[in-house]
Amino acid sequence: MKLSNAVSSRIAKGLMASALAIALSGCLSTAPKLGGSEGNLITGSAGGANAEGQNTALESCDAPLGTMSLFEDNSLPWWNRYLTDYPQLGSTLPVIRLMIQQSNCFVVVERGKAFEAINRERELANSGELRTNSNFGQGQLVSADYTASPSVQFSKKGTGGVGGAVVGSLLGSVGSALAGSLKSNEAATTLLLIDNRSGVQVSAATGSAKNFDFRLFGGLFRGGFAGAGGYSNTPEGKIVTAAFLDSYNQMVKAVRNYRAQEVEGGLGTGGQLKVQ
Repeated sequence: MKLSNAVSSRIAKGLMASALAIALSGCLSTAPKLGGSEGNLITGSAGGANAEGQNTALESCDAPLGTMSLFEDNSLPWWNRYLTDYPQLGSTLPVIRLMIQQSNCFVVVERGKAFEAINRERELANSGELRTNSNFGQGQLVSADYTASPSVQFSKKGTGGVGGAVVGSLLGSVGSALAGSLKSNEAATTLLLIDNRSGVQVSAATGSAKNFDFRLFGGLFRGGFAGAGGYSNTPEGKIVTAAFLDSYNQMVKAVRNYRAQEVEGGLGTGGQLKVQ
C-alpha cells in the first residue's frame, strides 16, 4: 500500500524530529529515574517467600520444592565466548538467583564467592574473637538439595532482518529516510537441575528469546542505542535474561509435575541394557 504524499511527508517529519531528539540525547542527560529502565524482564525484589515487583510472566510455586545452590562453570567455552561478545556483562547468577527466589519454587543457599565471607565469620568464631552470644556453631548451615547450572548456548546481535529496500517498498518515499535495517537479536540458554545426594539430573530445560533493533539512517545511532523507532531499546544483556526466564519457566512447569524415573532393580545397579 502506497501512502499519499501528504501522509508520507508528515511521517517523514515525525521521524526526523525523533531522530533529532535521539541525537541530542547523546549530548544531554536527564535526572535518573528510579526503576526507569525499560525492557527489564527481571525486576523488583524478594524477601523470604515474599516478592515485590516481579514479572507476572514468571512461573511460581505455592511452596518451595527444596533448597538449591547455583554453579556457573566459567571453564566451559560458552563463558569465554559470552564475555568476548559482551564484555560489559558479568556473571549470570545474580539475576537467576533473584528469579528463583521470586518464584518461591526453591530456597537459594549460598555456595558462591560470598561463601568465603561466611567461612571467615566461622573462623573468627572458632578463634574465640567473636562475642560469646554470637551463636555461631556447628550444624547450622543448610544443605543444598539441588544444584542448578546455567549456560548460554547462543547469543548474537544482528542474526537476521529486513533490508532498507523492503522498508522503502512498504513506506514509499519515507523508505528513503530509513536506509537502515530491521535486525533481530537472539539468545538461547539452558538450565540443568542436579540432585546433590544422588548426582542424578532431575530436570533440564532450554529457553530462547528474540527481539528486533531498528537502526535509522544506516546506523547513525549505533553504539549508544540498541535501536530506535520503538522497535527495541534493549541492551544485549536483556535478551539473555529473557532467555533464562524462558528456561526457568520451562523447568518449573516440568518439576511441578515431577515423576521420578525408575529403573528395575534400582538406580546404578547395572541397568537394563546388558552387555555380554
